[in-house]
Amino acid sequence: MQNLLTQPGTLLDSRGCLNQVGWSPQPLLDCNLENARFYRLTPFQRFRLKRWDYYALFTPGRFFSATIADLGYAGNVFVYTLDYETGDLWEEGLVIPLARGVSLPRNSTEGDAHFENARACLDFKITPTGRHVSVHWPGFHAGRGIQAEIDLLLKPEHESMNIVIPIGRRRFYFNRKVNCLPAEGSLRYGSLSLALKPTECLGSLDWGRGVWDYRSFWNWASASGYLPDGRTLGLNLGCGFGDTSAATEDALILDGRIHKLGAVKFEYDPSDYMKPWRFTDREGRLDVTLTPFKVRVARTNLGVIFSEVHQTFGRYSGFAVSDEGERIAIRDLVGFTEEHHARW
Repeated sequence: MQNLLTQPGTLLDSRGCLNQVGWSPQPLLDCNLENARFYRLTPFQRFRLKRWDYYALFTPGRFFSATIADLGYAGNVFVYTLDYETGDLWEEGLVIPLARGVSLPRNSTEGDAHFENARACLDFKITPTGRHVSVHWPGFHAGRGIQAEIDLLLKPEHESMNIVIPIGRRRFYFNRKVNCLPAEGSLRYGSLSLALKPTECLGSLDWGRGVWDYRSFWNWASASGYLPDGRTLGLNLGCGFGDTSAATEDALILDGRIHKLGAVKFEYDPSDYMKPWRFTDREGRLDVTLTPFKVRVARTNLGVIFSEVHQTFGRYSGFAVSDEGERIAIRDLVGFTEEHHARW
């Protein structure tokens, strides 16, 4: 069920159908969204195309995230930060009608993402050594302010989880997730100032493009951290949407290399997100449990447009098995998982 893509090409053919379906450890396909053909009235298609660049940063004591998104009918720009020990979480976001001023690149390997208005400036750039994430939001958290200047190291050989799968006949999910990027720079939040060291801080990127069903649901889980021996370890797990018969997005990322997993089962109690979440695969290569310490709830209700995310932060423990058969003990790896319902 894991179809490995090896040939570069375009995402969509002239009829708007996917040229290839499967996964790859490096980005191969040109995201030619101009070929999308899922409405007879093509001018309305732009309102259903979804595009986003989501960056996350794991430090020893704090999580930080910044996103620039174009949901077709609106732009969505948001930043949040979480203190692991105290559970202090603060988030602010902007909804921009018709995504005016939101700029996102065609592909994950080229171009920059940018948004700026009188309240906030977010700038995500590709650099010769990786990525640079810049955030300047003076009024964040009632004037405390937040500012980030973060360099993420992304070597050419560093592998990522790339997937393209259909959703129905003409809709699709095209995504690249990059875990375990050594981070350096600075993060300032109110009176708190952090110097980021690449030996202890790791970033990740969720780069998504596609067209979903109006009513959508998914689970996602992610983590990036260091093993006691100094190697980096990442998890990317997902389910709940699209046709995954050709590939899932489930993977272990060990020292910058993808170790592909089969379908992973999410076991949790949707009536209590603070209960443990367990993740297992059918082949016995993954068995980890997330013990939560914080739930972030993000809800948007604009009538016909609705989104609700329960993002649960915690610590993963258990084991994973590499492609070579190495059994890797996972202990207290900070990460998150989520449940997302949307009408969009």
